[in-house]
Amino acid sequence: MAEAKSKTEYTAVEMSDGRTVQFAGKRKVNKETLIDESKIMVDGDVVQLQAGAISVRMDFVNGDTRTYAIPLSLLARFAGHGAEQKYGDELASPADKPMSPEDMVIAVDDLDTVLQTGNWGRGRAAGGGGVSGAHIVIQAIMEATGKDLATVKTYIQRRLEGDKDLTRKQLYDSFRAPGTRTAAIIERMEKDKLTKTAKVDADAELASI
Repeated sequence: MAEAKSKTEYTAVEMSDGRTVQFAGKRKVNKETLIDESKIMVDGDVVQLQAGAISVRMDFVNGDTRTYAIPLSLLARFAGHGAEQKYGDELASPADKPMSPEDMVIAVDDLDTVLQTGNWGRGRAAGGGGVSGAHIVIQAIMEATGKDLATVKTYIQRRLEGDKDLTRKQLYDSFRAPGTRTAAIIERMEKDKLTKTAKVDADAELASI
C-alpha cells in the first residue's frame, strides 16, 4: 500500500512591515509581483507606465521584506525574461514520461493561444503544462474525425475552457481509454513508432542468444 503524502506544513512569520506571511515547508523566501494599476494607462495599442507601476516583493523567513520597483528602462528585458520562464515552464515533465519535441511544440503553442487572449492560464498544479504523448493523441483524433490540426486544437481548448475542473492530461487520457476508436489508433501509431526506432532486429537477437 502506497504511503500517504504528508501534508505541507506552513510557518506564519510576522514581517517587518506588519504583514503576516505563510511559508510552506522549508521555503525561505516568497516572491510576489505587485502591479499598481493607477500608474498604468492603456490607450488602444499604446501603454504608458509610471515609475513604480510594477514591483517585485520578496519576503524572507527571518521577517525581512524588500520591494524592488522594476526600472522602466529595463522593462522590456524583464518582460522577455519572464516570458522565457513562462513558456519554458510548459516543457517540464516527469523523468519517466518525458515529452518528445513534438509534444513540446504542442505545449507551447497551446500556452500561447491562451496568453494571446490576455489570460495567464492555469499553473501546472492546477492542470496546466504540457503532456507527454500529446501529439499522438491529437493525430489520433485527427484520423478518427477527419478534421485538421487547427480544428482539433480549437476543440481541445474550448473543451478545457468549458470545464475548469478538467485538466489537459485528463482529457488526453480519455482518448486513450480502452475500447475507444482513438485508443486503437494510438496503439497502432505507438507500435509503428517503436518499429521505426528499433535499433536492432529483436527476433534475430533472440536467435543469437
